[in-house]
Amino acid sequence: MTPQSEDFSAWYNELVIKAQLVDRGPVRGTMVIRPYGYRIWELLQADLDRRIKEAGHDNACFPMFIPESYLRREAEHVEGFSPELAVVTVAGGKELEEPLVVRPTSETVIGEYMAKWIGSHRDLPLLLNQWANVVRWEMRPRMFLRTTEFLWQEGHTAHIDEADAMRETMWALDAYAAVARDLAAMPVVPGEKTPGERFAGAVRTYTIEGMMRDGRALQAGTSHYLGTNFAKAFEIQYQDEAGKLTLAHTTSWGMSTRMIGGVIMTHGDDTGLVLPPRLAPYQVVIVPIGRKEQGEATAAEARRLGAAIKSMGIRVHVDDNRPQLSPGFKFNDWEMRGVPIRLEIGPRDLENGVATLVRRLPTVEGQGKEAVPLERVPEIMPQILADFQAFLLARAETFRGDHTRAVEVWDDFGAQVAEGWALAFHCGRAECEDDIKADTAATPRCIPAEGPAEQGVCVKCGQPSAYGKRVIFGKAY
Repeated sequence: MTPQSEDFSAWYNELVIKAQLVDRGPVRGTMVIRPYGYRIWELLQADLDRRIKEAGHDNACFPMFIPESYLRREAEHVEGFSPELAVVTVAGGKELEEPLVVRPTSETVIGEYMAKWIGSHRDLPLLLNQWANVVRWEMRPRMFLRTTEFLWQEGHTAHIDEADAMRETMWALDAYAAVARDLAAMPVVPGEKTPGERFAGAVRTYTIEGMMRDGRALQAGTSHYLGTNFAKAFEIQYQDEAGKLTLAHTTSWGMSTRMIGGVIMTHGDDTGLVLPPRLAPYQVVIVPIGRKEQGEATAAEARRLGAAIKSMGIRVHVDDNRPQLSPGFKFNDWEMRGVPIRLEIGPRDLENGVATLVRRLPTVEGQGKEAVPLERVPEIMPQILADFQAFLLARAETFRGDHTRAVEVWDDFGAQVAEGWALAFHCGRAECEDDIKADTAATPRCIPAEGPAEQGVCVKCGQPSAYGKRVIFGKAY
């Protein structure tokens, strides 16, 4: 593959195909998610779905075709999404009386039904979630990161007041940060978007931002406090305890298959994928080595060992059904596909009662292949995988720290965002953000939630800072 240092985008585009994560779809900008890639999504989905349900949300399913008039009820929303909409005007051989929009997001259609289902304060909060595909017509598609069609979950909730809705908004943000950190080993910065970067129709937008290995930012999940904007548009109101009709406060929040792209770019190297164990389709792969009788003996031991490892709750695969391929090819193949741990069993290993253990990356300097007694492999494997997961998170945190720097003057800004993130004061004006983007291609990623309180002047225009702390600026996917 093209080395990351030579062309990071080419490396990424080649890897997602070679690692059998995706194939290009028949329509420009679409993707076919192959089983290996879809398994990563299933693992992420299962964990996030558990968190969503434990917090009291119910899954539902809404139509993917939305009457165009629904979007037009919230002016800012339709204006924000218009360039990305796919619209159906003909169906059943006839021109439709009203065009239908293929779901880009579901605030409008879900708002319509919230208005029907909510009557009293006793109906609140209404906590809904949907796992679905959405369509946004991307001008510059890239597999997982920006595709015409992608998979996601979208939470939609309605509340009595702003305080309750904001608690929900921040719960979702915290859940996304935990999924990124705990499953993807991706350290993220939670924070609020500037007004110029808000979701169309939102009062406040919050995000988790991760740094990729080329120094760019990835928005990995967002949570929006919508205020009463959509409640006004769709008449989502309830009768309070005094009998007065009151507008509900709503939220929406989402995480998508873009997270898979984040995993690839946070951990991958010139050899290929590096998958955190908790998201790896196969956490351990066993490769038996040998020909004829010796091969039969090592394959039998590999299957026995695989069953013992599987009994520990570990996802394991025995590569014993590709006799036409050499062991070296298999080793390279599984390294490229990011399997955390590889076990090799050859005739000599079998004779000595050991397996050769190889980590995808050494977690300790100088660590390479090591011989492990066969009877000990199942019992030590959970800790080895846990250590590898922790190593990847720590490595990513170190990389982010090494590529983040406070910037005081404009002359230093461009060089910093060329290699990572700049922490800088910002006036908050959309015109200034546009100027910064035009000059450097960098945008304000977020106002970090945990950033220290500081006062200063905008790095670009010199006006007073609008936020009382530094803003993260970076180039982004």
